[in-house]
Amino acid sequence: MMVTSMVIGLGLLTYLFQGVIDTKNNPNQKILTTHTSDKHLEITLKRNRSGHYVGTGKINGHKAVFLLDTGATYVAIPEYLAQQLELKKGRKIPISTANGRSTGYQTIIKKMSIGQIHLYNIKAIITPNLEEILLGMSVLKQLEFTQRGNMLTIRQYL
Repeated sequence: MMVTSMVIGLGLLTYLFQGVIDTKNNPNQKILTTHTSDKHLEITLKRNRSGHYVGTGKINGHKAVFLLDTGATYVAIPEYLAQQLELKKGRKIPISTANGRSTGYQTIIKKMSIGQIHLYNIKAIITPNLEEILLGMSVLKQLEFTQRGNMLTIRQYL
């Protein structure tokens, strides 16, 4: 009985602390959208403990966690996530990343959402050597963003 109680207690503590770790890595798990009077949508992201802007959104209706990367030309999707996000591999292309040279596949994201900001027909690359989704300039060039302190404000003009 005591062993069972300890196992349950350990499981509960693991569950609770995993939530704390997830929040530190992605403090933007629930993104609120503001509708402003000058006809734009606005979201604000808090920088994570590593100094990056990470947020939860959707790709083709599936939950996705993004890392904003102004150095990435396109949205980059790890190959292991591409199938569950309903992305089809297109033309094979050479790519150059921080991890070196590799081969990726062109694809199109039908719909991407961050808060209530929705974008359609986004050019993306499926890559074999990534761990997370990089939100590159194929998305960011369609938006306006401003950084102040530990906050990044993103606007979509309607």
